[in-house]
Amino acid sequence: MPAFSAFLWGVIFATGLGLAGMTRPGKILAFLNVGGNWDPSLMLVMGGAVGLTFTLFPRILRLGRPVLGDRFDLPVRKHVDRRLVGGAAVFGVGWGLSGYCPGPAVVSLVTADAGVWVFLACMLGGMAAGRWVSARRAIQPGAIESAAIEAIRVPGSADDT
Repeated sequence: MPAFSAFLWGVIFATGLGLAGMTRPGKILAFLNVGGNWDPSLMLVMGGAVGLTFTLFPRILRLGRPVLGDRFDLPVRKHVDRRLVGGAAVFGVGWGLSGYCPGPAVVSLVTADAGVWVFLACMLGGMAAGRWVSARRAIQPGAIESAAIEAIRVPGSADDT
């Protein structure tokens, strides 16, 4: 049942992206073109998603567990660091250059447009490079000890700045 549910919600999400035009790179690039022929429709789509999330997310968490799952998988890290800012910057540059972000790009695969395939190849290459860099950093001397100290740090303690 969880696989069917994930598939169903994926189809609903893909349909919404398609109907809103978020799978068309030109629409995204027009939103980012604030100095030219600006298209604010992406802001309405994002505003709707953010509004719905702010309204429903706290209520859903009060359920204690998902309807079709054992537990919620929520992020445990609550601070902004270089990796988060760097990843957001790389995401933004890729989004601005191509007009695609990962979800709409996957949905756009049905169009067989070569640009989608190039974007996804670059995205997967970037993900592989990020994992490779993280793995290389993890085996540097002292990295394991630093990771262990970070893992046991108590949120809100004096050394948690």
